[in-house]
Order: sequence, then C-alpha cells, then structure tokens
Amino acid sequence: MSLNETELNNIIHQAEHSCVESGGRLTVKRKNILIALLSADMPQSAYEIADYYKEAFKETIPVMSVYRMLEFLMKESLVHKLSSTNKYVACSHIACNHVHEVPQFLICDQCHHVREVGVKKDIIDALQNSVENANFYLNSPELELHGVCNDCRQG
Repeated sequence: MSLNETELNNIIHQAEHSCVESGGRLTVKRKNILIALLSADMPQSAYEIADYYKEAFKETIPVMSVYRMLEFLMKESLVHKLSSTNKYVACSHIACNHVHEVPQFLICDQCHHVREVGVKKDIIDALQNSVENANFYLNSPELELHGVCNDCRQG
C-alpha cells in the first residue's frame, strides 16, 4: 500500500478505536506490526515483518511474538492471513465506515500483489449451502484466487 502520513494516521486511529470498541488494546508493538503491513507493497511473512520491525523501529522482536501480535490483529479484523502463501496483509477496509462483505483475495502469481475485494453475502451463502450439501464444513468463507494481474498480463 502506498499511504501518505495522513492516511496512515487515519487508519491507525480507526484501528485503535476498533480495538477499544471490542475490548482490546492496540499496544505500541501491535500498532508497529500493523504499520509494517500497511507500509508493505506485498504480503509479508512473520519473518519479513520481524526484519522490517528491526530496521524501521530499531528493536529486535522475536518471530513468535510477531505471530502472537498477528493473531490479535486478525481477531480484530485488521489483518488477514493468506493461507495459500502463509503471509499476511493489512485489511484494506480498516478506515471504512460501512459493513463489509466477505473478503476475497486476488493473488497475482507473477508479481505477488494482492487485491482484496468483497463477495456478496448471497454468493457466500450459496457456496456455504453447496459445501454443506456435500457434507463438508468450511472453517472460513474467505476465498483466495490465484491468477495474473492486469499489469503483469500487459507487461
């Protein structure tokens, strides 16, 4: 994400507010992990986040601590984990004030950029019904679709 300082501050303020509303707290370290993801152009692994943290904030943070903070941020719906790549992205809707659809991630297999788009509830409900009719139960309705982005396709 390419964010200016005002946009970044707005997102962090909204994230803090969201955490307070749910009874959580966006500590300095959790906020810095979120900033690391918001500053990244591509999904990041916990190891990449730890490296960024050390460079940007001049503090070493154990990878296990990064994982714990990512778990908190996911619980707060501020971060998403891409299961297919075992990497993380900041939610692109943190500063929005509307109800969100179920996230769908469009992952470019060439440049690895990720775009988050919403899936309408009726589509997810139909998918859920189809899956349950096959005697299978989803752990998560989030979808990850791999392909090639327009920039890579044209380049």
